[in-house]
Amino acid sequence: MAFAFALFLWLNNTSLFTDRSGQEPVLVAHRALGQTYDLQGVKWDTNTAAIIHEPAHDYIENTLPAIQAAFDYGANVVEFDVRLTQDRQLAVFHDDTLEYRTDGKGYVSDHTMDDLRQLDVGYGYTADDGKTFPLRGQGVGLMVSIEDVFRAFPDREFLIHVKDGGDQVGPVLLAFFDTLDEATLDNVSVYGNDVALDLLRDDYPEIKVFSRPRMIRACSAYLLLGWTGCIPEAMRNMEILLPVQYARLFWGWPDKFLQRMERVNSRVVLVKYVDGWSDGIDSETDLLKLPENYTGGVWTNRIDIIGPALKK
Repeated sequence: MAFAFALFLWLNNTSLFTDRSGQEPVLVAHRALGQTYDLQGVKWDTNTAAIIHEPAHDYIENTLPAIQAAFDYGANVVEFDVRLTQDRQLAVFHDDTLEYRTDGKGYVSDHTMDDLRQLDVGYGYTADDGKTFPLRGQGVGLMVSIEDVFRAFPDREFLIHVKDGGDQVGPVLLAFFDTLDEATLDNVSVYGNDVALDLLRDDYPEIKVFSRPRMIRACSAYLLLGWTGCIPEAMRNMEILLPVQYARLFWGWPDKFLQRMERVNSRVVLVKYVDGWSDGIDSETDLLKLPENYTGGVWTNRIDIIGPALKK
């Protein structure tokens, strides 16, 4: 009996008979293409613009030029952040305060979208404790709205990060989704605040979503039941950001698990787990952590490195 159970367990979860030939990794460019920094010791309110590495390029995160560059380097999906403005538009920007990255003052929510468009979003970046600001002057007029992004890239795929309280942002994002056609909505995933995600799910149940609480519930259920081949309801229609360090714990990893998730409209994206944060697969050395012939999602801050590397 024990042998029969072990045989069933192996046969039901091995990737040996799963054919994923012809498929390629899905590259998710975090904030499109921007400046990077060390996540060790970073807190939720750290001014990360003040601790960047020496710039390897002059792209600024969450801007149209950076999004275009990310797609040019091979991104399949671009992730960007949204913040609610004073006039209830969604600005594509990471921080709640303007004073870290820009020459503005106060919070995003204190300003209209027209005001925000006048700022220099490259103003605050420094790699040498404020001695020099290499991107200052290069980001004037580059803050845009979510409408601008979809207008510029109508046929591309995006992962939207809801940064503000969901009770405020959710209705605005839902109203924007109501203006999109079905084909465009098929190319949208959302993560962040659960209140906003619940609101979106009510009207658009098949949109892939992610939040840390949802992830914990879904993955816990799968670790308990996945050996049977049963997919818990919580794992369906999910954007699953999975630390590469723990991926092998999931039943069917890698290929059988990826196949199971795709069948329920979920996408697995591997990240690096660093000091409580999700970091990117950002170097060719990082790529060695992926399974051989891996065909799932890859989260990266350096699509300029990872995109070309995977094409070799």
